[in-house]
Amino acid sequence: MPDPSSQPAPLPPPRSTDGYRIALVCLGNICRSPTAHVVLERRLADAGLGGRVEVASSGTGGWHVGNPMDERAAATLSAAGYDPSRHRARQYGATWPEAYDLVLVMDAANLADVGGRTERVGLFRDFDPVDPGGEVPDPYYGGADGFEEVLAMVERTSDAIVGALPGTLGTPAGDHA
Repeated sequence: MPDPSSQPAPLPPPRSTDGYRIALVCLGNICRSPTAHVVLERRLADAGLGGRVEVASSGTGGWHVGNPMDERAAATLSAAGYDPSRHRARQYGATWPEAYDLVLVMDAANLADVGGRTERVGLFRDFDPVDPGGEVPDPYYGGADGFEEVLAMVERTSDAIVGALPGTLGTPAGDHA
């Protein structure tokens, strides 16, 4: 059970009044960040915030650019009722920290690869209500249970991010139109 006294990190303010942009980053953009991308977009749509918040994902490496999501990650998402079919891997660019309101990476190595923590760059799990500041483990070299573990982390962390957005966007909770 989460410690009620531990509050997740606050979201940085939007750079403009026309919405909010979140970038999610991992190593190859085929497992963790696309899982977070698909889940966060669904959660935003369900909360009525899809039109106000843009989500993108990328990898720090370029090995998989243009490829679909890892089959195991896609299967885990599909089994949970998500649609992973639109994803195509992209590579993180040096301009992303200025182009996005918030850049969230999956682990400490990714954080180092993007230049380190700033007001707008941090770990995805800085917002995890169960383990704030933890890393999202890379399931690539493991079995199906690793992808399921990542999905559980991503779902609860996405819920926390979506819960924080109305205040950041200046929208009262429950009034997302």
